[in-house]
Amino acid sequence: MNALWVLWRILRTGLFLIFVVLLLGGSSLSLGDRTEQVRAFTRDVEFDYISWTLDALWLKLSQSAMGTASYLSPDMRHQVVYDYLELVAELQRTEGQIALVYTDPNIADHQAATVELREELARVVSQRDRIQPVAEAVLQSQISYVAAAFDLSFGGNPFPPVLYHSTPLPMALIVSPRAVIRQDENISLMPDLALDEQVGLEKQIDEAMDVSSLVVNIGGVGVYPTMVQQTTYLDWLSEVVAHEWVHNFLTLRPLGMNYMASPEMRAVNETTANLAGKEIGLAVLEAFYPELLPEAPATNPEPVAPAPAEPPAFDFRAEMNKTRIRADELLAEGKIEEAEAYMEARRVVFWENGYRHIRKLNQAYFAFHGAYADRPGGAAGATEDPVGEAVRALRAQSSSLADFLNRISWISSFAELQQEVQAGSK
Repeated sequence: MNALWVLWRILRTGLFLIFVVLLLGGSSLSLGDRTEQVRAFTRDVEFDYISWTLDALWLKLSQSAMGTASYLSPDMRHQVVYDYLELVAELQRTEGQIALVYTDPNIADHQAATVELREELARVVSQRDRIQPVAEAVLQSQISYVAAAFDLSFGGNPFPPVLYHSTPLPMALIVSPRAVIRQDENISLMPDLALDEQVGLEKQIDEAMDVSSLVVNIGGVGVYPTMVQQTTYLDWLSEVVAHEWVHNFLTLRPLGMNYMASPEMRAVNETTANLAGKEIGLAVLEAFYPELLPEAPATNPEPVAPAPAEPPAFDFRAEMNKTRIRADELLAEGKIEEAEAYMEARRVVFWENGYRHIRKLNQAYFAFHGAYADRPGGAAGATEDPVGEAVRALRAQSSSLADFLNRISWISSFAELQQEVQAGSK
């Protein structure tokens, strides 16, 4: 009887996954001539989603058949997640030590000097690989519990089911016209593409097509199961897994189906997923990891003498928003070279103020980052700011997260969203 039950569980899960993949498996990438022009440069370094998805589905199917996580006590489930995160931290520390040896000019034979470190890395990777499926199953069930508590369920379970896998993520090649900030292409590249190869690829595409391009890192991909970057931060992990699940939730409805219909609809999708992901992620911490919640401020704090006046701190979001708005103005006036020179000069300002991760500040940068408008300002410009404001307004008008998602998920244009917000304000 037990063997039959396991077989039935495997068949049931497999059929369900196949059904969901058929629904969610459509590519969001345009297949127009311009895409093919870009792919002439990227085809050899593009990420293989088909192989990754098949491997991830097999992993999740095996995981479901075993059901290991469901037999663990709450304390053990809590501990297995922490054990996994500690192994990830140990892996990252060891990788950092190896990288440090390879940059040391006093070491001639880097290979020999890292033998023990590489053996240690292999041991940690092996341990991580053993515990990762169970830790992922635990976090999936915890997010599912919260989603159901928010009434985001069908028959008591979220639909589609919460499934994710932490993995090295592909990078995204973003392509925008030079004359206007707009994401025309988003092509996934292999995660191990070297920096010099990224720079060379951007240069080839920019020169051949007279566009603005940029290879960017991403935190997750809404395929199914969703792909999420490996991390040691549980608050970030729970939020991103929830964010990508919301994309899967929306994909089955008009809002998600119209993701690529316009820049505004892309911004609506991403802002919605950001808002909902943060709410669900925070609720996961409250329910299962309250020790990670920030301490509440004291209700009656002791009076503190005013500190001496200091120059205002550099406000990244405000400065980035100012940069975007001015760049848009210059481009609208047809001053493309002037806008590009201005953005590069502003990048130097960010560098001087400690933001040294921005390799390029160009049209493609704003086309990608501007769509995440869950907070005012930042990289969003005149196009995205009203979108973010409208999505935030609809959330404020909604009685619950489920009410918000059920309302916004059936919207198929930005005009419909504006009408919905206007009707709710009366």
